[in-house]
Amino acid sequence: MNMDVGNVIAPPAPRRLEEMKLPLVMMRDIILKTMFRKNTEQVSDLARAVCLPVPVAQELVDLARDQNLIEATGTLLANSGNEMGYQLTDAGKARALDALAQSEYYGAMPVPLEVYSEQVKRQSIRNIQITREQLTGAMGHLVLPSNLLDQLGPAVSAGRSILMYGPPGNGKSTISNGIRDAMGDKIYIPRAIEYAGQVITVYDPIVHSAAEEQLDDPNSLRRSSNRFDTRYVKCERPTVVTGGELSLSMLDLVYNPTARTYQAPLQLKSTGGIFIVDDLGRQAEPPQALVNRWIVPLEESRDILALQSGEKFEVPFDTLVIFSTNFHPNEIFDKAALRRIFFKIKIDGPNQEDFLKIFAMVAKKRKMPLDQDALIHLLKNKYPTIDNIYANYQPIFLIDQMIATCEFEGIPRQMSPELIDRAWENMFVKQEHIEH
Repeated sequence: MNMDVGNVIAPPAPRRLEEMKLPLVMMRDIILKTMFRKNTEQVSDLARAVCLPVPVAQELVDLARDQNLIEATGTLLANSGNEMGYQLTDAGKARALDALAQSEYYGAMPVPLEVYSEQVKRQSIRNIQITREQLTGAMGHLVLPSNLLDQLGPAVSAGRSILMYGPPGNGKSTISNGIRDAMGDKIYIPRAIEYAGQVITVYDPIVHSAAEEQLDDPNSLRRSSNRFDTRYVKCERPTVVTGGELSLSMLDLVYNPTARTYQAPLQLKSTGGIFIVDDLGRQAEPPQALVNRWIVPLEESRDILALQSGEKFEVPFDTLVIFSTNFHPNEIFDKAALRRIFFKIKIDGPNQEDFLKIFAMVAKKRKMPLDQDALIHLLKNKYPTIDNIYANYQPIFLIDQMIATCEFEGIPRQMSPELIDRAWENMFVKQEHIEH
């Protein structure tokens, strides 16, 4: 039975071994390695360790018993509902060691890539429809021009690519995070996937925030463990944020020669969620090269990865990619690349009216009383020196500087023309020659 959680259909748990679509030897070896590494004796513990329903784990144990790799200990373990105990035979231990030499991977049974691809369709980022209310709610702490939401809404709902550009310090990163927060639903991330007998780990606690786990109550009449395939972790839609450190190699599979397993690249970990490339233009590779790497995935919703052997294979590409840059798009992209980025949104600094709104909002939050003389001094004397160019980060910077000065001087929080001058000096460093 498929369970509908939010609007996402959960992956159904396998009921029989033949539904697994994994090589039998691989599954048997993972069972042996897990028993060897975790020293489990009961099928219920083993089932939990490999994230399978008990009947399927039992089928694998029976298969290994027929091959004399596992034997029953002959004791019913009284403290666990009279479950039969099992252990590895000498041949089983030898096989486990041999299998560990080939791949250290044990624990959660991987999900075959073809099966995972089906789940990606069920929870696609393209299925999301974000309402104006959701977006406004997630951006409520920001003062944004109303036409900006008019542009952002359709861009997010299309689940395509977005380029945000404009001068620094105006909240491009904050807006990216707001888009993530507006997506309130949960999806299912596989702990690991399998392709051509190779294991690729996907779930990453740094990227994926797991929703609350519902543990089974063994005394309840209806166990909840079969509600969805526990080889997946139920998570918030993932967000991967990269900045100047992003390199093309981070978009390839990472092979661990010791464990002989692969780790999914960043864009595969962000499947069903958002991939934010912040500060585009600050990476070692030119922006054009980075965008060229995304062209096929963005257009065809599929990515090509390569194994150590050189064998290439396709994985789903289901990610809202947000590029954010302080450069003008024409400076860093050719026309072909720009054409492929679906939505281009300019994030400008606030006008004077919005600047004052932000200033008042920050002052209220920081419990800093507003002062008319200080504000007039700021707008009439200070801003003309920088051509009246306002930025969203400035109110926070100026107010925090004034607070720090007040605390140092031991006076109550206040603003004055003199305090504005001191804060302003820290915001802009004068161009002057320093003798070496």
